[in-house]
Formats: sequence, C-alpha cells, structure tokens
Amino acid sequence: METLQTSSNEGPRFTGCCRRFDPAPFQDARITWRDEPFVKAHVTSLFHVPLNMGKQVTRANTLIEAVSAQPRASLMLSDEASPWGSDLFIHVTKLVPDAQMTTLSGTYLTKVFEGPFRDAPKWAEQMRAYVAEKGEKLEKLYFGYTTCPACAKAYGKNYVVLFARVKA
Repeated sequence: METLQTSSNEGPRFTGCCRRFDPAPFQDARITWRDEPFVKAHVTSLFHVPLNMGKQVTRANTLIEAVSAQPRASLMLSDEASPWGSDLFIHVTKLVPDAQMTTLSGTYLTKVFEGPFRDAPKWAEQMRAYVAEKGEKLEKLYFGYTTCPACAKAYGKNYVVLFARVKA
C-alpha cells in the first residue's frame, strides 16, 4: 500500500487505496433513497467472517472504475443475512456493464461506530435501540464499511456506519 500524503498526528491523508472517511455526514442522519444504484456482489462467510470479500470487492471495483462510475465518497453496504454469506452493495453513479446491478430505496437512519469488527453485534443492538428511541420501526439493517482493514489500520480508525431502513 502506497502512502501518498501524510499529516503529523493523524496518519496518512490518503493511502492510495481507500479514501479517508469523514463520519460527520453519517452521524445520526436520515437519508432517503429512491432507486439508488448499487453493484451487488455475494461474499461467502464462515460465522460472519468473510472468506472472499477482497476478491469480490476487487472484481466489482475494476468494473466500476472501467466506466468511471465511482461516486465522490465510496460507500459499501453489507447485508449480513446469514453466518454463511452476505450480500455487498457498492454505491455507483450509473449502470456498470458486466456487473450485477440493483437499487435501494427507502428511508434510512444512520449512526457511525468505530472499533474492531468483533463489536458488530454490540453496534447492531445499539442501532436497534437508536431506531426505537426515534419512534421508528426497523425493516432492515446494513453495515456500511468505509475502508478495507489495511486502510483502517493506516488511518488509525475503523469506522462502520449502520444503515437502518425504517418503515415509511
């Protein structure tokens, strides 16, 4: 991993891989999407530990970059549907040929968490409580991964945004 620029206390500004994530726009936000485009990929897991995530993300990103469909801020959502696999949804700006495309619609409450991935069950419970506190009903919960593990280590922060789709 190549570090392009550094700042004194915060680690690299850009690793050459994942952009540094700004959590402010996603902390305690309400986002509404209507047919927002995403590339969909499936990841095989063993008790929620991804086995082929890197390969799936690299393949998708190659297709996305080939048609310049990457948004200014990258966003990758994971639907942890089972201990044996998850679906990834990588945000794009337009149709990506040769990729499985889907759209997401609805209203989402978001909250930013920081820490090791092993805290994900705790974050999910906190998010469920947050949704209930807001008087909303949870329909679906997505984990928004903001950087790869190597970049999270380089930046010194592992941010994960939980997206709670709520009933309209």
